[in-house]
Amino acid sequence: MELALSKGDPDQRERALDVLLSDSLEPIVDLVAWSPAPNAYEVASAHGHLRFSRSEAGPGGDGRRTFDYGATALSGEDPVALQDPSHLGSLAEEIAAPHPGRRSNSYPYAYDHLAQLFDHPSAPDLVVLHSASHYWGDQGGHLGEHGSLGVVQARAPFIVAGAGVQALGMVDASCRLIDVAPTVLELLGCPPPPGSPSSARLIGQDGEIVRDIVAQPGIADHVVAILIDGTNPNVLYDLANRGEAPNIARLMEMGTAYRHGAIASLPTVTLANHTAILTGSHPGHHGILHNAWIDRQTGNQVVTNSPTTWSTSMSWLSSGVETMHDAVHRGLPRSVTISINEPCDVGADYSIFDLMRKGEPIDRPPPAEELPDATTRFVRPSKDYRWSSLIDHTAVEQFRGIWGGHYRGKDWPTPTFSWVNFTLTDAAFHEGGPYSEIAAASVRDTDGRIGHVLEAVERAAVFERTAFILVADHGMQLADPNVTGDWDVALAEAGLAVRDEGYGFLYLGSG
Repeated sequence: MELALSKGDPDQRERALDVLLSDSLEPIVDLVAWSPAPNAYEVASAHGHLRFSRSEAGPGGDGRRTFDYGATALSGEDPVALQDPSHLGSLAEEIAAPHPGRRSNSYPYAYDHLAQLFDHPSAPDLVVLHSASHYWGDQGGHLGEHGSLGVVQARAPFIVAGAGVQALGMVDASCRLIDVAPTVLELLGCPPPPGSPSSARLIGQDGEIVRDIVAQPGIADHVVAILIDGTNPNVLYDLANRGEAPNIARLMEMGTAYRHGAIASLPTVTLANHTAILTGSHPGHHGILHNAWIDRQTGNQVVTNSPTTWSTSMSWLSSGVETMHDAVHRGLPRSVTISINEPCDVGADYSIFDLMRKGEPIDRPPPAEELPDATTRFVRPSKDYRWSSLIDHTAVEQFRGIWGGHYRGKDWPTPTFSWVNFTLTDAAFHEGGPYSEIAAASVRDTDGRIGHVLEAVERAAVFERTAFILVADHGMQLADPNVTGDWDVALAEAGLAVRDEGYGFLYLGSG
């Protein structure tokens, strides 16, 4: 089929690159990436240009599909020379260098994370990554920011505890968000999909099992996965260690925490990585590409990260991928799974978004001022994040109801897999930046709600048979309010017709 929005021609791309990589935009543009041909990729900065290629390396020892990457040309400085997930690995190092420049930043898994995005037929012509310091409040940005490949924006916390989990405490290690799903399924004892490699636990899986933390595969009868959106791991671990997040500290003491976290896929934004966690697949493969992009078959804009579109966003999920809910039902028949306050809910037996799609009435929470576990600043009517407190309160009520055995007029067995999404942390970390008091307050409130989740599991008398995962969808970095600007203005002044989706996905010739 002829695409309604064809790829921009090379001349347009070169003209756009001249603008984007100019000295005048260097403070706000970190990297620009594109794919001139299948399995060929280029990434450039104002000071260097790298071409690299991808080739299939054949099956690994467990039959898993693997890739080799080779640099074929380099001029100037390698834009992604450092790819160390442990870089800026402590809170003190982060605070000492809150806005690392390109030469002092790290881009974990850069080749894989850039390449996967261009596998999707609706990938943009150019991907522009904000610099670590770019404050783009005029275009919808915040003091706390994420979205790019840089390690602080990409690194999420990763804590695993409970049944079947090694109790190693804090370890100097990292993994990827796409590794979470196969690890959860290994803890539950889910088999590979029919005809898949021995390491696979989901259809379409990119990630791998984090075997170092799995003491006894299949020993967990239940897994509770908790996502605390937009949380910087070094900040979280510090608050837990200082006694300000005792329930999170309890999980850390029970199991294993990765000091260098779990690295988000590109783009390091919300729903793209919620879906990556739940499918074990990169955005370019599971199909939720960004907060917004263009469907090249229709030429229409796709918006997924919006209150008006969350309930239908999974209609863009690619065929040939499987969620954890699907995999549990396939591998462990008669299991029940629940998805609480999560748009990526495909396959779940209970989901609030599924109720919305069916037009069923939703239970109203109490007035914000009457919420338990809510800091006063988060319930003032003038503050947007009062809604996050309300939503997160309903998450606890849903979880407690279902785990208590009766909810919304229905009896429930104890779920095999439970997913709970908390949102307040993202709102607050954006508002004040990761090192702010408002960010710390959001962790304290969320920790109180996590405490109710743990209490519900204890009341169900299955705590010792339950594994717990705590993770976020990306990291959070402090922007510099003095570093402002807009590449869209410069592109327009150069006479280029460009459509910029999600502030970084550029479609050429589509103004």
